[in-house]
Amino acid sequence: MPKMKSHSGTKKRFRRTGTGKIMRCKAFKSHILTKKSTKRKRNFRQEGELAATDKKVVTARLAGN
Repeated sequence: MPKMKSHSGTKKRFRRTGTGKIMRCKAFKSHILTKKSTKRKRNFRQEGELAATDKKVVTARLAGN
């Protein structure tokens, strides 16, 4: 059996911190920005931590299992 590859889409969307947390980018920041407030758009720039319920799936995809 060849080695399992990690999921390319997952690699682009998530990153792992030094302490093991998985960080994600926030949604809703790409278009229709005129109706969104400056404060709201600024908060979209910050990364959020991945929910505990999704962590198992994303970890497996990053590991290549």
